[in-house]
Parts: sequence; C-alpha cells; structure tokens
Amino acid sequence: VGAHDDLAGGRSTFMIEMVETAQILHRATERSLVLLDEVGRGTSTRDGLAIARAVVEALHHRSSGTPRTLFATHYRELTVLAALLPRVANYAVAVTEHAGEVVFLHRVKEGAADRAYGVHVAALAGLPRAVVARARELLAQLEIVAPLGAEWTNADSEWSAPGTQLALGASVAEVLLEELAELDP
Repeated sequence: VGAHDDLAGGRSTFMIEMVETAQILHRATERSLVLLDEVGRGTSTRDGLAIARAVVEALHHRSSGTPRTLFATHYRELTVLAALLPRVANYAVAVTEHAGEVVFLHRVKEGAADRAYGVHVAALAGLPRAVVARARELLAQLEIVAPLGAEWTNADSEWSAPGTQLALGASVAEVLLEELAELDP
C-alpha cells in the first residue's frame, strides 16, 4: 500500500499522482513554478515513460506560456528531449566513486547522469546484503539480455540505442531550492 493510497475511495497512489499532475497541467501559467518528481511511476515502465514524456511535451508546448519547470525522473529515455525541445536541459546529481563506493556529492551538474544508482541506494537503505548482491546479478543479466534505456530520437517516437539517465533524487532538492532562490524574479 502506497503512502498516498486512498483505499476507502478506491484510488491508488498512481491515480492520486495522476490527478495531481492533471491539476498542474490545467492550472499552470507561464508565471508558475512546477516541480514534478517521477511522473509515471506506479504503472508499467512503458506506460509511465509515455505519460512522463507527454507531460514534458505538454508543458513545453503550452500556447499560454511555459512555466518554469523542474522535472525529476529516472527514465533514461527522456534525456533525448534536451536535443529535441529547445527549452529542455538535463541536469544530474554529481557522483563519484571512491574505493568501490558511490558517493553522492550533493551538487547539481549540467548533463545527464552516466548511469543509474538504484541498487546502490537500495544498499544504503539497508536491504539485506544477499538481496543487494542478487539485484546486482540480475541487473547485469538484464543489461546484457534486454537493455533498458532505448531513446526516442524524434517526436515520431522512433527508437535508438540506449543513452544516459537524468537522475535528480531527494539529495538534490536542497541544492535546487538554493539555486532557485538565487534566480532573478
């Protein structure tokens, strides 16, 4: 059960998030600040990806003006939108590896992330070592057999080889808020 499930009302976390996204799309103006995090999670990967891209495109192409938007996602496929849509740019949390450990630098850098860090975060969250080790094995197999991350190369939904990932996690929220505070009104 998700943290925002409305069991009595028959609404899942996904449904509630879609209702909230719909409200944003209906109400945002060019003077709005829109912060969206992981749009499309809670359903199949393809459905979620399609919804996420459609939301980015809808915000970008608004005839009434584009709101200032921060769209955090782990869908690698969306990074191609920076090349397709003139007002889209990719940013990621800076990461380094030290002694075999991933270190999040709590700094935002321009460009897409070089890879996903979900299994590493799962380990940090305290998943049992055996589960993390098995997840690493499965991830390695999936990357060989059925790589994720094929990108749309144009608005007609043609697919190309895997690309990089845009990753803006919770650790970047504070940095982004500081940077937003420094922007001219």
